[in-house]
Amino acid sequence: MSSSDSLSTPARLTATATVKLPRLFLLAVGVIYILAGLFFRDPWKTDDVVGLATMLTALHGDGSAMLLPQVGTLAHAQDGPLIMWVGAFSIWLFSPLLEYFTTPLNAAIIASRLPNLLWFGLLTSSVWYGSYLLGRRPEPQPLALPFGGEPTVRDYGRMIADAALLLIVATVGILWRMHETSEVPALIAFQALAFYAVARMLDKPASGSVVLGLALGAAFLTRGWIGALPIMLAVPFCFQPRSVLWQEKKWLFITAVISASMALLWWIPAKHTSSYWAQNWWLWNIQSFSWPRYKVVASMLRDLPWFLWPTWPFALLALWRWRLWLAAPHIWIPLMFLAWPLITMLFLADVFEPEYSLTAIPAAVLAAFALPTLRRGVVNSLDWFAVMCFSLTTATVWLGWIALQTGWPRQISHNIARQTAGYEAYVSWPALLIASCGTLAWIALVRWRLHSKPVALWRGTVLSAGGLIVTWLMLVTLWMPVLDYVRSYRDVSAQLASALDTYKKPNECIRALAMGTGQRASFLVFNGINFSYDSTCTLVVQQTSPQSVANGSAAYSDTGKVLWHGKRGADRHEMFRLLRIGQE
Repeated sequence: MSSSDSLSTPARLTATATVKLPRLFLLAVGVIYILAGLFFRDPWKTDDVVGLATMLTALHGDGSAMLLPQVGTLAHAQDGPLIMWVGAFSIWLFSPLLEYFTTPLNAAIIASRLPNLLWFGLLTSSVWYGSYLLGRRPEPQPLALPFGGEPTVRDYGRMIADAALLLIVATVGILWRMHETSEVPALIAFQALAFYAVARMLDKPASGSVVLGLALGAAFLTRGWIGALPIMLAVPFCFQPRSVLWQEKKWLFITAVISASMALLWWIPAKHTSSYWAQNWWLWNIQSFSWPRYKVVASMLRDLPWFLWPTWPFALLALWRWRLWLAAPHIWIPLMFLAWPLITMLFLADVFEPEYSLTAIPAAVLAAFALPTLRRGVVNSLDWFAVMCFSLTTATVWLGWIALQTGWPRQISHNIARQTAGYEAYVSWPALLIASCGTLAWIALVRWRLHSKPVALWRGTVLSAGGLIVTWLMLVTLWMPVLDYVRSYRDVSAQLASALDTYKKPNECIRALAMGTGQRASFLVFNGINFSYDSTCTLVVQQTSPQSVANGSAAYSDTGKVLWHGKRGADRHEMFRLLRIGQE
């Protein structure tokens, strides 16, 4: 980059704008973010409980279940085995210790979520160090001031890294997903690791290529081609001829060997263990791709702006402000990691949050590079927007909780009661205390912004990340009993298990009818209920709806004997029946 190019850089900063963000604050943000909502709740359908069910099946099922993900007897030929391996190992290692303090089931649930701490640590460290490596390069450095006072290279890189980390924490769409026992937290972490590896190859190509190979192989073992292909396509385009990485392209051979070896070391024995499972896994991956369809594009346009809030406007702004530097590594690398997941999604038969998640990290990194190009007045406006937005969400959470507990305001209470029919409200004093402390912390953060008038450029990202974390903290404390009541299958599973104890004859098999994967996984997790595929089973657990039962359209309405029926308390569209068909 020539000196004339550096004089026209869009970044305008003084040293005071890059003052160091306290490391203790970053640590507190990360700890509160990942711990809030991770424990002390039931697994919910679908991905959350299915992930746990595959882990438990791997531990307690036959030998093939450790190699091929299964939900009891159901072959879960979609995702790869990596999350199942790590989760099963965590349950095996930590569950016996946790059983001294809680029930075996709750111990397994807690142990299954411990790997989320690993995935979150990998995500945050990769985003921070990758952004730092890009931020300290010569291309993104701010304009040199006539009388000095511009930030040092190290301070500027650290500011960019801090902002990227806070922006990924502030991304709305991944908040709940990072707390699931599913493939999504690990997939995001491995994409972050791949991003870091490419940035590392700018100065240490040998070690970077090894890390990149591990990240690609792990992404494939996490979600197959759907998870790995966007990263695989992004990497070679990062090494295009105009890029400074072009001269390091020879190291990609090591990356390819490592990632392919990891994939084949699983795929070859998996195919020999069960050709049926392997064929279904391959078909699921292939059939997940199709030509672009209007429905997919429309869903992306509808959902992605919410999923990527608040980073996507700043990511677009970064591309505009740095448009003369598109080939520079600090823009080109995150742009490729953003563009190829978007392009891949256009060719998927169906897209939702697991696919959207691969856009969160590059959007946050690009957004971080937009901040130094903003004028002070714009930054101040964004600060106030964050203050007003999250003050409103905090007040809304409190108002809804008060309506739930007291019945006032009446209209809000009525709307909540419709969604939580049968729920008996009570006050959890520890949860109330934590929520109150979170609210006070938000008030203190707003007061700091009002009275200190900080000039540090990270102040807006601190407000956004802090506001979202406080809102999340309040939701998973004040509202967790309600959410468990509405979304957990623990109670209805216990009812079904009791009915089976009463009506199941010795050696009688049970099969499921029209039952979803999430429901099947829930019954397996909570009460160990496993269903046979034997069509001669006379005991049938049917998933249907109250409407179908009322109008007689549910299967076996005339020929089956209803032994039991039940549903989640607040669910108006789903119910289960235990039937005996054929001979008594």
